[in-house]
Amino acid sequence: MIKYILFDIDDTLFPSTEFSTLARKNAINAMISMGLPGDQNAIMAKLTRIIDRKGSNYGGHFDDLCKQLGIKDPARYTAAAVAAYHDTKTAIQPFPKVPLTLLRLKEAGYKLYIATNGDAVKQWDKLIRLRIALYFDGVFVSEELGTEKSVSFYRKVLRRLGARPEECMMVGDREDADIAPARKIGIATVRVLAGKHSRIPTRAHHSLKDISGLIRILQRL
Repeated sequence: MIKYILFDIDDTLFPSTEFSTLARKNAINAMISMGLPGDQNAIMAKLTRIIDRKGSNYGGHFDDLCKQLGIKDPARYTAAAVAAYHDTKTAIQPFPKVPLTLLRLKEAGYKLYIATNGDAVKQWDKLIRLRIALYFDGVFVSEELGTEKSVSFYRKVLRRLGARPEECMMVGDREDADIAPARKIGIATVRVLAGKHSRIPTRAHHSLKDISGLIRILQRL
């Protein structure tokens, strides 16, 4: 019987891919408005390659971008980019059906947790800005557990919950991080087909376009 439901954040609870693209465009536009020379599309391509190489949680994307562009005094451009990026955060919203679904799960007696890669402060910042932090009984972040999502990560989560695998369900958008390692140790898995990973084939026990269908899955189980 499922008692604990673990959720990823990005492209599971809110449209992270769309937000990230918008925030990066706004950041580049802010840099250009401060006098940064160059074409927006070309600069965006360079930034995207930096992010792909260093990862989304790396804190020096805009500094590295300025180095690649040969900017000798980058402070004003980096400051403009960071300000625009963070200003964009004020507009983020969860997927439309997320708050009501979380509420119904709580009312049904399920214990809800976040299980995510990344920096703990950044992930809490997302939950607070999305106004859904209080739905969750706890948050498990790779930074604090000492490992990225993997079999080891999920085993640590089980130990902290004092739970058996068959009592847990993992809901996320990524096959490699959310589904495969959780399923390997016996956790029920639900793949959310959203964002940039949506076309990757899945071996999840269940798949959904949004988490509102989670209620029906749990009723069948």
